[in-house]
Amino acid sequence: MNHHLAGPEIAYILQDSEAKAFVAHERFAEAVTAAAKEATYPADASFAVGEIPGFRPYEDLKKGQPSEMTADRKPGAVMNYTAGTTGAPKGVRRPIPEIDPDLQATLNGAFLLLFGIQPHEDNVHLVVSPLYHTAVLTFGLDSIHLGHTVVLMDKWSPEGTLERIERYRVTTSHMVPTQFRRLLALPEDARNKHDLSSLRHMIHSAAPCPVEVKQRMLDWWGPVVDEYYAASEGGGTLAMAEDWIKKPGTVGKAWAISTIKILDDDDNELPAGQSGTVWIKMGEYKFEYHKDKAKTDKSWKEGFFTVGDVGYLDEDGYLFLNDRKIDMIISGGVNIYPAEIEKELASHPKVGDVAVFGIPHEDWGEEVKAVIEPADGVEPGPELAAELEKYCRERLAGYKVPKSFDFTTDMPRDDNGKLYKRKLRDPYWTGKERAI
Repeated sequence: MNHHLAGPEIAYILQDSEAKAFVAHERFAEAVTAAAKEATYPADASFAVGEIPGFRPYEDLKKGQPSEMTADRKPGAVMNYTAGTTGAPKGVRRPIPEIDPDLQATLNGAFLLLFGIQPHEDNVHLVVSPLYHTAVLTFGLDSIHLGHTVVLMDKWSPEGTLERIERYRVTTSHMVPTQFRRLLALPEDARNKHDLSSLRHMIHSAAPCPVEVKQRMLDWWGPVVDEYYAASEGGGTLAMAEDWIKKPGTVGKAWAISTIKILDDDDNELPAGQSGTVWIKMGEYKFEYHKDKAKTDKSWKEGFFTVGDVGYLDEDGYLFLNDRKIDMIISGGVNIYPAEIEKELASHPKVGDVAVFGIPHEDWGEEVKAVIEPADGVEPGPELAAELEKYCRERLAGYKVPKSFDFTTDMPRDDNGKLYKRKLRDPYWTGKERAI
């Protein structure tokens, strides 16, 4: 789970997932004890790395491991929770493979072959982001499956990244554009003091990367900066450095196991150059949203799924993204759904109406903006903004808390109550390269 989550958010996932065990580190004791209490989670199934009041030692869980290999082993599957458009996170549930776990481990490692990353050799993978991100976990685990050395950073810093690349002769890593910006912001002498010649594949995804940022990284690190497009639900496309240099701004062509098509609002397939909703097919792969059949059915169409992104394919089959139908905010590579924040703000007695959306931020890509229509008789201003910020911090992870509040007396809704959020959002994006 995302370690930034507040107690109530953790409690929701515990209950929704029906997890059989809850393992937590003592540095998150306050949030996890609150979550266990709210979820009425059994103490005998709660385990602590370190000491957490009411939790059993993690060593107790390890003692329960069988001494011999069981005959009915199954590989299992990770169920990551992706932020929910209706205000609650959704578990992305994948079918349990009915094959030998050792064979599954080999197949998992094959994902990295798409990027030209080979087994063994002298590859060293550097994990620079939290493992609750689907991609970060996938690249880390698959590197282990391929026999690579894996180095984990407990806390990311640009200087620490460069130092570790040199010290461990790192060959691969997975980053987000915000980290690129932080690296590029280092003084020139700091950027040039480390030997980075070991790098082979510095892979990025999770958020749109401005063309000028990507170009500066290529100028600095050389043609080792590869990009792909995917989501927790699946993927995708791949743009190796050479592809992107030929077609700046692309997120690449479909993986060998995938098919991409662009549909209009009437489900007609669109020709090259015309923007529509991006739909993806990964062979016979299928996922479902845990306990949400309606959302699952809406996301699938004839073997293809979508997460609501808008883009187009060029005449050579390269995908370019330019918008999102859904309201998701991507800040520093982290997905944030406004509905969850709007739900909390709407519960405050001084809020009459609310809209939350992303606005441009030079470093993070986007930041969270809240527009509030105060309840009758409530005075807008800095005091109300501070009160609402505090209210959010008590209920939401810190990265979801709006960075700024604006106030209005006339929220743009039609007679049926539909909110035209673009009327609020678009002025902030005027003159920007794309609306995501």
